[in-house]
Amino acid sequence: MGTETGTEAGHKGAEHMKTNKLTAREVASAGVGKFGDGGGLWLRVRTNRSKAWVFRFTRDGRDREMGLGAVERVPLATARKRAQAAREVLAAGQDPIEARRASRRAPNFKEASLAYISRHEIGWSNPKHRKQWRSTLDRYAFPILGSVPVDQIQTSDVLRVLNPIWGSKTETASRLRGRIEKILDWSTAKGLRSGENPARWRGHLASLLPAPSKLRKVQHHAAMTYGEVPDFMVKLREQRGIAAQALRFAVLTACRSGEVRLATWDEVDLDARTWTIPGERMKAGREHRVPLADEVVELLGALPRFDGSEYVFPSPRTGRPLSDAALGKVLRDLGSSVTAHGFRSSFRDWAAESTAFPNHVCEMALAHAIGDKVERAYRRGDLYKKRSKLMEAWSTYCATPSSAGKVVPIREASR
Repeated sequence: MGTETGTEAGHKGAEHMKTNKLTAREVASAGVGKFGDGGGLWLRVRTNRSKAWVFRFTRDGRDREMGLGAVERVPLATARKRAQAAREVLAAGQDPIEARRASRRAPNFKEASLAYISRHEIGWSNPKHRKQWRSTLDRYAFPILGSVPVDQIQTSDVLRVLNPIWGSKTETASRLRGRIEKILDWSTAKGLRSGENPARWRGHLASLLPAPSKLRKVQHHAAMTYGEVPDFMVKLREQRGIAAQALRFAVLTACRSGEVRLATWDEVDLDARTWTIPGERMKAGREHRVPLADEVVELLGALPRFDGSEYVFPSPRTGRPLSDAALGKVLRDLGSSVTAHGFRSSFRDWAAESTAFPNHVCEMALAHAIGDKVERAYRRGDLYKKRSKLMEAWSTYCATPSSAGKVVPIREASR
């Protein structure tokens, strides 16, 4: 076994080649000292009996040592491979220590963000949610944090991102803070940074920024009163075009515009009078069966089919789904300032104020979660038959304009 005494500590890297190859048994039984394996690889045993591998080399006239790991974690064969890799770096004219330090550099915030999104977006079923993740980071975070290594980001950096928009775009800023926190948490879990998360709200930024609830003004989707809906539907039925039919369908089913625009024919069963929306397209992530009233079945039956398009309401030019702006244009053309989503509110108010349908039936018609987790665990059905009566009643109401006489509130007893 080649050994080195204290007086030999200054020997040059070339002289290390004179040592003998170590064996696994020699590594296990080695006492205090340094034992050469050749090619710059040495076993160092300290007085506390700890054993570690080091690579010794000379560069620019200086003797240097690079640690290769503790013996209990790095076996002899692995240490030799690491030493060989270091020799190759040295032969290429580089310093192995500096090269390793560069390879271990923490990614910057933009690199970490893109890695996080790539790893997690498969679980984000909402396309709008995926788009918002990227757009908010692109617009607000990357210009300030993008080039900063994740292990160097501090509270002051996060505040430089949030402060300009915390008061004026509170909802966006609050969501952005949460996204930054998740990315930095992921970086910590990956071993890319350590310490407290500077984007954490509770017990940290909550002391530095006013609570969003005190700044944010809740803005509901603009909606017309349910009393205005029947007269509006008279005008809507007179409109031609796919967008107008999609809006009419959305009103009569009380579904979200995104669910309507992405509806495909294989989800519709006209014989069963049912539209089944898959869970991946629902906000709650659960499949939703929508009962179709007579008028809705008639509407669908009269729609043209477009070759090569699976969508119920495709753009006639591209065959792709309509944009949300297309439904908004129909509303504007009819002189209305409400949103397509607002008709869900109109429906809910009508159901609460003009019918006797139970609250949980009305909420389930809107695909809202009913009760707490325990109640939902025991409530396995979807109240389809009761919801069918509710949606038929809504369709009848929408088809009864005020000009036809006084609208009599529907009192449908639940059975």
